[in-house]
Amino acid sequence: MIIKQLSVFLENKSGRLTEVTEALASAQINISAFSIADTSDFGVLRMIVNKPDAAQQILNSRGVAVHITEVVGLVVPDEPGGLHRTLQILSSEGVSVEYMYAFALNNRATVILRTDAIQQTVEILQKHKLELLKSSDIYEV
Repeated sequence: MIIKQLSVFLENKSGRLTEVTEALASAQINISAFSIADTSDFGVLRMIVNKPDAAQQILNSRGVAVHITEVVGLVVPDEPGGLHRTLQILSSEGVSVEYMYAFALNNRATVILRTDAIQQTVEILQKHKLELLKSSDIYEV
């Protein structure tokens, strides 16, 4: 239910993202999902990979700052209001969403959530019978 996500801190400099993807590709590590947020000086690459601990070790050995955070993956209907219903449940239970990213395919949307209370988020979503992803589901997307 809880998925390990890499948060990679990169200088906003040409070629830095390519260095990360090359290191992962060389180690046969697959990226299943990712999001990039940037400021003028640096960016944060958040990604789900099939071997998070190995990826962290490889990137750290190359001088890249990496932190593993816990996130929740779930499936919501890819229809108007599908995401809203999920967020409404979390909000009504007092859970705050720090960030999220998603993709949709074949009438299903996969959402990655980082909240202020990961274990509580899992319990709430299970109580409301929402479809949660196991780490093995998302690592192999």
